[in-house]
Amino acid sequence: MKIVIGGQVEKKAIEQLVKDFDSSIETSVKSDLEAAMALKTGQADYYLGACHTGGGGALAMAIALVGKSQCETVSMPGRKPVEEKVIEAVKSGKKAFGFTGDHAEVAVPMILQAITNNN
Repeated sequence: MKIVIGGQVEKKAIEQLVKDFDSSIETSVKSDLEAAMALKTGQADYYLGACHTGGGGALAMAIALVGKSQCETVSMPGRKPVEEKVIEAVKSGKKAFGFTGDHAEVAVPMILQAITNNN
């Protein structure tokens, strides 16, 4: 599995959380534009991104390039990730996930577990 990490904040921390979850996952840290292009062109299977709102800088380029139907805002300020919603997003085929930087430690493993269970 290849995961590209975009967004505006905490990129290296997100990459480390992915590696902590499963060291066999191939990761690449890029600008949000490059990351979204990698997802669109099939160079990556999934996109993870964080910003301060969970949907703006985390997902703006992914929404623009792969479409809103492929993207899910997992958390926002004052709204923590909800496992059932993440599972449903993965099951419905979403490939790009945005969240706030302060929720990364909960959101990343939750997203990865949902992906693992769906495959």
